[in-house]
Amino acid sequence: MKRRVFAISAHPDDIEFMMAGTFILLGEAGWELHYMTIANGSCGTVDHDRETIIRIRTEEARRAADSINAIYHPPLVDDLEIYYERDTLARLAAIIRQVAPAIILTHSPHEYMEDHSNTCRLVLTAAFTRGMPNFEVDPPAPPIDQAVTIYHALPHGLRDPLRQPVIPDFYIDITAVLPIKRSMLALHQSQKEWLDRSQGMDSYLLEMENMSAEVGRRSGKFQYAEGWRKHLHLGYCTENASPLEESLSAYLYIPSNPKE
Repeated sequence: MKRRVFAISAHPDDIEFMMAGTFILLGEAGWELHYMTIANGSCGTVDHDRETIIRIRTEEARRAADSINAIYHPPLVDDLEIYYERDTLARLAAIIRQVAPAIILTHSPHEYMEDHSNTCRLVLTAAFTRGMPNFEVDPPAPPIDQAVTIYHALPHGLRDPLRQPVIPDFYIDITAVLPIKRSMLALHQSQKEWLDRSQGMDSYLLEMENMSAEVGRRSGKFQYAEGWRKHLHLGYCTENASPLEESLSAYLYIPSNPKE
């Protein structure tokens, strides 16, 4: 069976900011890549109407996925409408059953905006129900017998909503693939002006590189890195399942005291 990894984020460009380096490396290690944002980017503009910006951002995300040979899955809802509710859950659960990933990469449980946190909640429940025949998904899809290990990226800004630093379980060295990660993010051209004006990010490419460098600095090992926390195994996989760590062992650093 083909090994599949599913990166699921809230908005177009979230994967590129916090997950893409690890995602790219898994592709290079032979994993089949699947790429999805729950929301369509409808609010990421002050210049375009809703239909126009959705079309622009959908195409940008599709091109970013195509650039690394990832399979693109269309979004489900508008920005700021990622709610933890049954309709969206049933639709996401159907997609997870169809993909049958062994790894899911997603947001931190507690993020600076609710779309990110709610995406994490939806992903966790959708994955949990993958083998439950009595949970009806939309469209209908049979339950699957596939263990899945879920990994949480660091939150944007590397802090939780109460400003506390979030410390990863382990770090992945993304130095070798940072140019590819940067190229993926650059395909989201519509977001440069929006992020500059709405969130004071200066250059969104520089912001991503600076965060990757800061995570690398915190690792004490790498120039550029991404940090990850593994979700509790109960309901998902065996206690010792570590498919990401095993596949990327050459890029892996696990601190002896990760919470310090």
